[in-house]
Amino acid sequence: MAYYSLHWDELRAMIQWKVWHDPVNQRNEAKESPELKECFKYLQMTSRSFASVIQELNHELLVPVALFYLILRGLDTIEDDMTIDIAEKEPLLRGFDQILEKDGWTYNGNGPAEKDRELLVHFDVVIAEFKKIKPEYQTIIKDITTRMGNGMADYSKNADHNIHGVQTIKDYELYCHYVAGLVGEGCTRLFVQGELANPVLLKRTDLHESMGQFLQQVNIIRDIREDHDDKRYFWPREVWSKHVEKFDDLFDPANRDKALACSSEMILLALRRADDCLFYLAGLRDQSVYNFCAIPQSMAIATLDLCFQNPALFERNVKITKGRACDLMMRSSQDLKAVCEIFRQYTRKIHKKNNPLDPNFLNISIACGKVRFDDLFTLSPSPHIFENYPTFFRCHPKNQLH
Repeated sequence: MAYYSLHWDELRAMIQWKVWHDPVNQRNEAKESPELKECFKYLQMTSRSFASVIQELNHELLVPVALFYLILRGLDTIEDDMTIDIAEKEPLLRGFDQILEKDGWTYNGNGPAEKDRELLVHFDVVIAEFKKIKPEYQTIIKDITTRMGNGMADYSKNADHNIHGVQTIKDYELYCHYVAGLVGEGCTRLFVQGELANPVLLKRTDLHESMGQFLQQVNIIRDIREDHDDKRYFWPREVWSKHVEKFDDLFDPANRDKALACSSEMILLALRRADDCLFYLAGLRDQSVYNFCAIPQSMAIATLDLCFQNPALFERNVKITKGRACDLMMRSSQDLKAVCEIFRQYTRKIHKKNNPLDPNFLNISIACGKVRFDDLFTLSPSPHIFENYPTFFRCHPKNQLH
């Protein structure tokens, strides 16, 4: 209460979102089966940020995307749990796509501390609803599940990775591809299959890859303290070894300047993906799909700013406030121009905090400058970002994006 008494704009945003937010679409619970209602219950249990935007999706994609999220969350819950022996974990990960065909399958092998174990304990309801969606959507979801499961299994059985963590930037981005880049591809294929996005997005693999990579890299940066406490190491040695001798040294207050320089380099890797995310949003044709993609990206750029040059990053898990989150949801659910302004706002804040003594000072300044928005809103003689698609993208709230 003391905080919000000094931040009236955030308090106002919370009230506006709660009282005046008008969902683009709403679930019709009266037409849902008991199993589907259970699925949405577990969606709300496992996702703090995605549950609300998923439930406002166009009815064509509401259930497929919700099930896609739950299936990958189940896969991730197995991969994350270090109490599961690799002899049991590997076949589960590699065969998770086949599990989707097994009526009544459940799993209670997660450790008692695993926060999402209840989803797998009752996974039979997910399988039951998965079999009801269109075969085209099933094919997409199973393909992504297969590729992600195999990628996770490769990392899980890699002893060097489990002991020493990620070694190179290339390996870091490959890991992010398996756990997030593939999600960007799968969602794009679902959007295009549902005729809610420009098909050319499928040809621009760099764009949907960046959508997933940006979110995942921001999460890895933000969760550095929590991951370190759990003995998980995702920051690549290629980056942190430039600044400290041992990874643990990043958390020593005596090395705070070195730790901040290391975090700057990690933030730089994510920041280079930001402009791709804006171009991707320009290819979406449905307001609910746009909201689903835009809101997490807006929160990610705000989180990146919160992490930048912030010593608290190495002391605790830092998060944007609920008031700031509501403000971002209100603004980014308007149109593309509003999201561009959010990105402009936070890249300027990052640029303003950029330390001239930081080894990455110049590169960060350049990366902030490259997050450009002009091509999205002005006619330009430069080559079109999409084939047969105008470079002038104007967005209309509560309507299609043209």
